[in-house]
Amino acid sequence: MVTERLEIFRIWVDPVNRKEAIARVDEFLTDGNRAHSVFASNPEKNFSVPKDSRLYNAFRNADLLLPDGIGMVMAARILHGAGLERVPGSEFIFDICELAAQKGYKIFVYGAKEDVNKTAVEILKEKYAGLQIAGRANGYVKEENMQDLIYRINTSNADILFIALGSPKQEKWFATYGCYLTSVRVCQGIGGTLDTIAGTVKRAPEIWQRFSAEWLYRLIKEPKRMNRQKALPVFAGMVLIEKIRRIFSDK
Repeated sequence: MVTERLEIFRIWVDPVNRKEAIARVDEFLTDGNRAHSVFASNPEKNFSVPKDSRLYNAFRNADLLLPDGIGMVMAARILHGAGLERVPGSEFIFDICELAAQKGYKIFVYGAKEDVNKTAVEILKEKYAGLQIAGRANGYVKEENMQDLIYRINTSNADILFIALGSPKQEKWFATYGCYLTSVRVCQGIGGTLDTIAGTVKRAPEIWQRFSAEWLYRLIKEPKRMNRQKALPVFAGMVLIEKIRRIFSDK
C-alpha cells in the first residue's frame, strides 16, 4: 500500500499524476510477485464502499487508487493542500496498453458484452502495434465457471488483467479471486471503458473533458444517472463543512 495515501472522509486517494501512476504500474510489473490492484477513487465511492466490508477492505488495500473524479482532486486540494490532477481510469488503460506494447507485457481482457469485448480488443491491437492480447472473456461468466476463467487467465501467462465489470462488482471480483492469479502482476478495474473503446457509448467531447465536466455531460445524456450523481453535491458540502471546521479549530 502507498504510505502517503490521502484520506478523504471514508475512502482514500493516491497523490499521483499520470506519469507517476504509470511509473508505479511499471514497478509492479517489474518487481511484483502478486497481482497488484488499480482502482479509481471518486466521490461516489465515499458513500458506497464503506457499506460493504469486503469491498471496503479491497479498496483500502488497493495498490494504486487513481484520482479519477474531479471531486477527489478538489477535496485533496482543499483538505490536504495536495496539488492533484485527474487520472481518469478510462484513459489510464491506454497508458498501460502503451507500456505493455513497448515492453512486451501480455494482457487479458475480462468483462462487458461479447461483441463489445471483441471489438474493443481488436481496436486496442490496432492502436498499439505489438500489443499482445493473451486472452479475453466477456463479463457473463457464471459463478460455477469462474475457476475455469481463472485457469484461462493463469495459463495465458498474462501480466496485466483489465476487469470491465463495473463498480463495485469488479473490485469485489478482485477481492475474491485476486489471490488465485498466478502470472498477473497488475489488475485494473476499468468499469465501462470497453464500451467507449468499442464505440457503443460515447465519451464527452474534449471541451467537456478539459473543464472536468464529463460527469455533467453524461448526466445530460443519461438522466437515469441522477440517483448516482446526487452524491456529488453532498460530497462537496461535506468538504466545505470540514474545511470550515478545520479553520475554526485552528484558531
